[in-house]
Amino acid sequence: MLRRKLVVLVGGLILVAASVFGVRVAMAHCDGLDGPVVQAARSALQSGNVNLVLIWVRQEDEAEIRAAFQQAMAVRALSAEAQALADRSFFETLVRVHRAGEGAPYTGLKPAGRDLGPAIPAADRTVETGVLDPVRDLLIESVEHGLQERFKRLKRLNDYDPNDVAAGRQYVHAYVEYIHYVERLHEAATNAVVGHYTETAH
Repeated sequence: MLRRKLVVLVGGLILVAASVFGVRVAMAHCDGLDGPVVQAARSALQSGNVNLVLIWVRQEDEAEIRAAFQQAMAVRALSAEAQALADRSFFETLVRVHRAGEGAPYTGLKPAGRDLGPAIPAADRTVETGVLDPVRDLLIESVEHGLQERFKRLKRLNDYDPNDVAAGRQYVHAYVEYIHYVERLHEAATNAVVGHYTETAH
């Protein structure tokens, strides 16, 4: 049964997701005002505990974040307007440094409530609930649908007249799309997570 076989493939994808959850990283929405990095920044500023945000940056970037945090804490005590400006400046600094550590460009803070698609919200909910089933089901359903659609199209175009070059090209197009889709799935399931920094254990 295709669905049963897909569990093996998707299992690799889940391991990738699980490794991301383990360090509480959400790269794809780390620049949002409602993302985990800014949430951590809000908590740090409210509690006065800079350690709540240091986990989001590399060790070599700690000094910059500590300095920005101390400056923000001093300025935000002046007035409500100063607090809003200081908080925003700290959010921007933290997100910029975090993304630089991942090798990603900083393109500004993104508004809260933007459409992130189904995967990221589902993944975040599993972090909150500790239950992985919703993400596993989402991945299995998505992979199965993608494979079925591409394979059905390939089979439909397979029986073409060898003298019909246009039909043959349609088949080749479907074949290449199907093969590349499978290849990308396999790479995602078997390759290590990239994009986030790692540090040497002390």
